Amino acid sequence: MALIPGHSSLFISSGTTTEAVARALTGHAGLLVITNNLQVATGLYRNPAIEVVLAGGVLRHSAAAPSDPAPSSRSVDFRVNTAVVGTSAIDADGTLLDFDIREVQVSQAIIASARRVMLVADSSKFLRSAPVRIAYLSDVDVLVAGRMPSAEVAALCAGDNVQVVDAGGPTEADELSDESSF
Repeated sequence: MALIPGHSSLFISSGTTTEAVARALTGHAGLLVITNNLQVATGLYRNPAIEVVLAGGVLRHSAAAPSDPAPSSRSVDFRVNTAVVGTSAIDADGTLLDFDIREVQVSQAIIASARRVMLVADSSKFLRSAPVRIAYLSDVDVLVAGRMPSAEVAALCAGDNVQVVDAGGPTEADELSDESSF
């Protein structure tokens, strides 16, 4: 993954999209990866050129991730090059949202620990809503998205100086037609 150079440090949050990022990093060398995601840790620790630190907390069954709101509090305060975070939903005004307050607290701590924040989101995140605010698009440096859903979201990113990387994927219309087929 060209957006994350080798020989850097990163914090990867829990979520299926962030797990896909971790799979793309398995060939990297010299990474220090801190994560609260068991799948990320399991996938990366097999590479001896990647050091994996598993941030602790109470293991949540719904996400297979520990939920300590200050994941670095058990050892040292981390200051990583890049935070890779996901979200459950993105409102039209650029608010990043989730369903679980504990997961939001972890995401906020991860964002605060990073020099650069990378949000990874598939196009379905723009079609959903959730009740708890994580942050805003303006808090993000890079948005890696499967197709931007609208010109309005692209304008928000441009206005907030968020670099947008189109990872491809279904369009908003494709997502809506998939939902109607269930």
